[in-house]
Amino acid sequence: MVKSSPALPERIDTMKTPASARPAGLSRRLPFPDDEKRLPWLPALLDSYAIADTGVAIAVRDAEKKERKKLACGRDCDVCCHQPDIPLYPHELPGLAWYLSEKLSPEVKAQVLDQCSRHGKGSPCPFLVDHACAVHAVRPVACRQYNVFTARCAPGEDPYFTRRNDVLVPIADYMDRAFAAVAAFYGMGSERDWEKAVRHIKGKILNLQGYGWKSWLR
Repeated sequence: MVKSSPALPERIDTMKTPASARPAGLSRRLPFPDDEKRLPWLPALLDSYAIADTGVAIAVRDAEKKERKKLACGRDCDVCCHQPDIPLYPHELPGLAWYLSEKLSPEVKAQVLDQCSRHGKGSPCPFLVDHACAVHAVRPVACRQYNVFTARCAPGEDPYFTRRNDVLVPIADYMDRAFAAVAAFYGMGSERDWEKAVRHIKGKILNLQGYGWKSWLR
C-alpha cells in the first residue's frame, strides 16, 4: 500500500497556474477530469508538465533542424533510469503516489511497490518496469528534459560527462514557467512573485535515487 499524498502543503485548495506562467501553444496536456476535480493540486501539476514538454519539444525540434542532430532516445532505452542522480522536486511526489495508487494495473503496482521496498544504493529507478517507465504520464520534469542525440547511451554511461554536446539543453524560460505553475504548492501563488518562487523551488531539489521510497509503504 502506498501513501496517497506525501508532503502536501497545508493550504492547496486554490492551487492554480499563474497566467504569466502559461505560454501559448502548449503540447498536449494529459486530462484526468475526474481526478482533477477530486485532487486540487493535480491540474497545476499537469499544467506544469505540459509547459515543460512544450519547451522540450521546441528544443528538440531546433536541435534537429538547426544543428542536424538526431534524437537517440527511444523505446526500451533506460540507461538514464540507472543513473545515481535523478533530480526530483517535492511537488512531484503527490503525482507519483496518486498514479501508482490509482492508475497502474495490480500486477505493475505490486512490482513497483516491491521495488520501492528494496530500493537502495545502486538500484535503478523504482518506477522502471520491463525497461519502461511505469509512471510515464507523471514522470519528473528532469526525466522529461533529459534527451540525448546521435547515439543511445552505453550501459553505465553518463553522456553529460562523456559527450555533453549530445545532451539536450532545455529552454530555460519554459523550465522556469513549469516551476511557476506549481508555485502554490510552496505557498507562493502571487503573480508578481513567480520569479522568486522559481528560485525557491529550484532550491528544493531532491535526488530520486536517494529518496526514502520505503517510507511510502505501510
